[in-house]
Amino acid sequence: MEETRLFFIMNTFGRIFRLTSFGESHGKGIGGIIDGCPAGLGIDLDFIQNELNRRKPGQSKITTQRKESDTVEFLSGIFDGITQGTPIAFVVWNKDQHSNDYNDLKDVFRPSHADYTYIQKYGTRDHRGGGRSSARETIARVVAGAIARLFLKHQGIEINAFVSQVGEIELKKHYQDLDLRKTEENIVRCPDMETAGKMIARIEEAGRNNDTVGGIVSCVVKGVPAGLGEPVFGKLHADLGAAMLGINAVKGFEYGSGFNGTKLSGSEHNDIFINTESGIRTKTNNSGGIQGGISNGEDIYFNVAFKPIATLLKEQQTVNKENEKVIINPKGRHDPCVLPRAVPIVEAMAALVLTDHLLLSKINKI
Repeated sequence: MEETRLFFIMNTFGRIFRLTSFGESHGKGIGGIIDGCPAGLGIDLDFIQNELNRRKPGQSKITTQRKESDTVEFLSGIFDGITQGTPIAFVVWNKDQHSNDYNDLKDVFRPSHADYTYIQKYGTRDHRGGGRSSARETIARVVAGAIARLFLKHQGIEINAFVSQVGEIELKKHYQDLDLRKTEENIVRCPDMETAGKMIARIEEAGRNNDTVGGIVSCVVKGVPAGLGEPVFGKLHADLGAAMLGINAVKGFEYGSGFNGTKLSGSEHNDIFINTESGIRTKTNNSGGIQGGISNGEDIYFNVAFKPIATLLKEQQTVNKENEKVIINPKGRHDPCVLPRAVPIVEAMAALVLTDHLLLSKINKI
């Protein structure tokens, strides 16, 4: 009897505001289709392109030197700068692929990459720059996230992410004590200039050693109304966690007090409700703006942990498809630290989740 196999294609994110992405790192381009975007939304093309510029390679001395303009081309769903309520299709064409840099890795399983797992799942893989598993796929998320942020702006919701840790260099200040407008004033995207300088030096050190370094991106969301999320499945924090853990190189997610909250007693950790002129608020915000899976109107804040990038421009031992020991010394252009370019990706994924939940909340009310 012939074997029957069921394939579940997981290239779509969201329930109402949905993004389906396509493309590979060294293919012709990266793109997507956005479905469920409300009609009548004004599209600021300059804002969308600026978000892509924040993500693109070659933007500073501490990022990969691959040169891509990453200019987005919209194919449908927008007319005279206004969304039509129909699918929005877009593409960003790849221009500066050096696919030959990966020829020696065709039959080799690079340490901590998706090479081996892709072969086990599909029986084949695109070895050029990681193919579909490359972080270049996040171009589609940033475009869709930028459109989501334009929608959220009309709802009074603001999203700000920033680099809060690089290796052992940690930003110790609470986000409320920072001017998040300064995030874009340095190449590492840390809103504290003194700490940013130390972070940049740490990344440069890793680059000189042909090594990489990881860290944390923190994110703050202001203006979220109470009532978004579900009490069981579809909790707002669970959806945010799934979105962040779906970003390349992410190893951890925590919101509110996170793991540090485990050190407190319940009496210390509880967020006491108080009466204010603006309505019911909480005296503290250890809950991170979400209680019982549903937003409570306070700031939502969370941390996203990124591992050191797995591609090292130095010799490493591994095995090939024939299970033979080999030594690899990869070529190519790679980030010594992904964090500065990950900031707009974290913001984009947060925007996709919140937009989806806002649209869902309209369905759940009579």
